[in-house]
Amino acid sequence: MVINTNIAALNGANNLNKSTSMLNQSLARLSSGSKIVNASDDPAGLAESISLGAQINQISAANSNVGNANSFAQTQDGYLQQIGSALDQMAQLAVQAQDGTKTNGERADYQKEFNTLSTYITDTASKNFNGVSLFSGGSLTVTSDGTGDTFSMAGVNLGAAAYTTATGGDISTTTGAATALTNVTAAIAQLATDRSTVGASELRLNYTSQQLGVLQTNLSAAKSQITDVDVAQESTNYAKYQILVQAGTSMLAQANQNPQSVLKLVQ
Repeated sequence: MVINTNIAALNGANNLNKSTSMLNQSLARLSSGSKIVNASDDPAGLAESISLGAQINQISAANSNVGNANSFAQTQDGYLQQIGSALDQMAQLAVQAQDGTKTNGERADYQKEFNTLSTYITDTASKNFNGVSLFSGGSLTVTSDGTGDTFSMAGVNLGAAAYTTATGGDISTTTGAATALTNVTAAIAQLATDRSTVGASELRLNYTSQQLGVLQTNLSAAKSQITDVDVAQESTNYAKYQILVQAGTSMLAQANQNPQSVLKLVQ
């Protein structure tokens, strides 16, 4: 038996320190919800989680861009629907103006309504979405993923000849009305093509948004596997380390009392 070096106490202290460290680590994980509290907990996992987190944020930004582009396309289609209604009314006026029983005065009234509708179409051609022209005919570049890949949405040009010719029609005479009807019919055909183009863009954007959403979910799940703590498992660990700390503290106290038995030898 020795007095100067209490091996049992030293071992007890070491074990208590380890148990206390693990208890503190478990408490930190439970309170933060993360398995990686310090970089030393899992250096490789931390690096991978940072990379995954960056990818998730980039995909989220790309999906936001796609959503804005979809709003742009929906705004285009909303205007084109109204232009379609205007062209239909203009075609109807052109047919009515060809009626031989109508007077020139009545045709003049038709012309006024025709001009009003034409002005509406012409004014719509200059509309913007957040400062970006809706109907200039230019394509719109859209981010399709988190790596910077893009695709182009085909533009719609309300300044195209089919529209400008139709809006410049004159139905004040039967001959002019017949020509105007031909031109308006051509504009309606062009409108059908343009709405189909916009609809195709919306469909592509919807698919892209869904794809990005799935990818973001899967990457988030992968990151969760690395960083998120399993609360059930960690709660079990916490209870275990808590008992070990209590037992270690008690045993260390007992080990510190053991050398006192040496006093019996010198009495």
